[in-house]
Amino acid sequence: MKLNLQDIPRVKNISKEDFIKQYFKPQKPVVIEQYINDWPAYKKWNLDYMKTVAGDKIVPLYDDRPVDYKDGFNEPHATMKMSDYVDLLKNEPTKYRIFLWNVLKEIPQLQKDYTFPDFGLKLMKRLPMLFFGGKDSHTFMHHDIDLANIFHFHFEGKKQCILFDQDQNDYLYHIPHSLITREDIDFSNPDFEKWPALKKAKGWQCELQHGEVLYMPEGYWHYMKYLTPGFSMSLRAIARHPKNFGKAVYNVLIMRNYDNLMRRLKGQQWIDWKNQQAIVRTNNKT
Repeated sequence: MKLNLQDIPRVKNISKEDFIKQYFKPQKPVVIEQYINDWPAYKKWNLDYMKTVAGDKIVPLYDDRPVDYKDGFNEPHATMKMSDYVDLLKNEPTKYRIFLWNVLKEIPQLQKDYTFPDFGLKLMKRLPMLFFGGKDSHTFMHHDIDLANIFHFHFEGKKQCILFDQDQNDYLYHIPHSLITREDIDFSNPDFEKWPALKKAKGWQCELQHGEVLYMPEGYWHYMKYLTPGFSMSLRAIARHPKNFGKAVYNVLIMRNYDNLMRRLKGQQWIDWKNQQAIVRTNNKT
């Protein structure tokens, strides 16, 4: 048995008007296959190029270890020179990923390789983020703290993406006071005996290749698995739906600070309680 996933629609290209009408307003995902073919990045951006322009940079690395109460919010698990990291990606499988690496701040010259697209949404131009991963590395199923509209541009290799909207929360074993689901769920091959509620979840899937753009609507849960070594860049636009904007404000101002406080007060007991509550609350709702 597999997850109930439908293929994300694909278009070769799309106008601003059609994007707003067909995907943004109904909040549906889409893959745009040829939108950035005229960017210099389309031809230039690969792992070797990143090694050339950023080889001496020290990069933050994350793996798939479970959350520990001692970990700070988005605190990296290791650091490495970019040149060494690219060599690692190309030579052997690794769980290490780069997460939320700010292009503008770290490698300003990369700005010359792309332009901010006009999808009819106001993009946050100070927050273009890069994400890197080795073969079979993956993110936990999560949604972003600000529930933003996300445009995810993929470079080099292939990447599996699984999405769920916020209406599926009851079935995903969402950990309370957090942005993630249970970390021990393998969304690429879930154990339905252990996680039976997942049978009821309805989501979306795609396989991204070099130069393709995935639009993820506001607050969509996403799981990303690198089928080969590669990297992506995300651009984002603020949540426009009042309910999602309100959740974003709550997450940033209250939820994150409350969770950090409880980690300091209760330590691993807090993490363990949240993990158990993910199961209890999901079972109660389903």
